[in-house]
Amino acid sequence: MFSLRLAEVDGGAGLGLPEAVLVFEEVGAALVPGPLVATHLAAGVVPGAATGETVVAAADGSLVEWLDEADVVLPGAEGAVALRSVDPLTPLHRVPAPARTEPVAVLLTAAEQLGTAARVCGLAVQHARTREQFGQPIGAFQAVKHLCAQALVRVEVARAAVYAAAVTCDPVDIAAARLLADEAAVRGARDCLQVHGGMGFTWESEVHLHLKRAWVRARRGGGGTESEDVLAADLVAGAA
Repeated sequence: MFSLRLAEVDGGAGLGLPEAVLVFEEVGAALVPGPLVATHLAAGVVPGAATGETVVAAADGSLVEWLDEADVVLPGAEGAVALRSVDPLTPLHRVPAPARTEPVAVLLTAAEQLGTAARVCGLAVQHARTREQFGQPIGAFQAVKHLCAQALVRVEVARAAVYAAAVTCDPVDIAAARLLADEAAVRGARDCLQVHGGMGFTWESEVHLHLKRAWVRARRGGGGTESEDVLAADLVAGAA
């Protein structure tokens, strides 16, 4: 996974960004923990990162994930302060000086968010088909149908944007993809939790973990205001 985009002569698979996006989409769907994006980007630069022997964390914006567990932190995390993370599988630290986030890191985070969005959409539909109230599956009720349908629309729109950005590698396309993927993941997980009701909050269910992970990823560098600023600057330049 980490050596996916390294050349074959360097021990990698010699693949490109579109393939990496597909892998990180599946990783997001499976809730795989760890500083995966940072370690992937460090392959070929930091010894041991390509094989996963060296765990690399990165200051994405003002946050660092898995700081205490990392062997290497890029570009550095001096003065980092531990935070209480909403996601129990993602320990967080805040750094005083926000670091610039690489566009590829922004895109791979969007791919993870896309994986979460697709997974929670599937979970919501599955539960709506099997959970019965008043003698029929809850998916027969219009309000539940709307939640599932809207989640699917957000997933497919985000998927088209993320895949396109993986091909163009354009920072504006990446910013748009990130915003759409963040929305699809967070809103999709919230709606999935709504469909599941109280059981979605239990530790036996993965639904609440997807929502918490989507919240944490949405705060990584390149999301929210940063991506909006990129799009706004492009629109202003185009108008000029």
